[in-house]
Amino acid sequence: MNNKDITAVITSFKSENKIVDCIKSLGSEIEIIIIENSNDKKLKNKLEEKYSNLKCILSEQNLGYAKGNNLGLSLVKTKYALIINPDATVQSNTIENFIQTAKLKQDFAIIAPFVQEKNQNNLKGFKDGITEVKNVKGFAMFLNLEQFRNIGFFDENFFIYFEEIDLCKRLIQNKKKIFLDTNIIISHAGGTSHEESINYEMEKSRNWHWMWSTFYFHKKHYGYISALSRILPKFFSSFFKFIFNLILLNKSKSDIYRFRLLGIINSILLKKSSYRPKI
Repeated sequence: MNNKDITAVITSFKSENKIVDCIKSLGSEIEIIIIENSNDKKLKNKLEEKYSNLKCILSEQNLGYAKGNNLGLSLVKTKYALIINPDATVQSNTIENFIQTAKLKQDFAIIAPFVQEKNQNNLKGFKDGITEVKNVKGFAMFLNLEQFRNIGFFDENFFIYFEEIDLCKRLIQNKKKIFLDTNIIISHAGGTSHEESINYEMEKSRNWHWMWSTFYFHKKHYGYISALSRILPKFFSSFFKFIFNLILLNKSKSDIYRFRLLGIINSILLKKSSYRPKI
């Protein structure tokens, strides 16, 4: 196995301010596929002209993280794929370390790195080295595509949130192996992969989908009643915080809790994950 056996897949939405750092960190030896959910032709041309190992696919609508990654993975021709967020960067030895771990654990489905979040730099609570785990963070995942043949990739009902937890759960149910290697480190900026001018709209979207995905995941795996018991405390908490901030005339905060409530209501009524950022 070498770099030519790996394709990086990046699902992006208006992330030009961060994605260039991600691309640079990956280097020129692996193929890169970007699914750009904003249909930004200028960005596509700019990236493809600058990086010969990169292909940018534009989507006419915002597909979300799950469906965007599935589209990218459907275009991969190599045996392995690295899913990585546009606001994440790899270290100089990251790809080589993935390769070495893959050689040691040849029957793996996913190898995940230790994700170094912004302003955080410790491994407290993590075992040193390679550990078999039940789920991993979705910011960066190294996939052995052969292991997904009869399982599929992400559940496209998720727009954002819980899609990687759902995937890991299905892999474990099918007796596939997931590893975390703390010797592989990827830096993640966290929540900053889009332009500053659209932060507020993205925050509303995140809160809507956080609630919707919470309910959908638990309904899918544990049943409607279990999901309802999980989401109702969040409903009442969001409702009282919405009223409180409404009284204080704090529109930005009241909007956030209003969108949480809308996500909860839509999920309980079994409606699809329909909300999209109005950008």
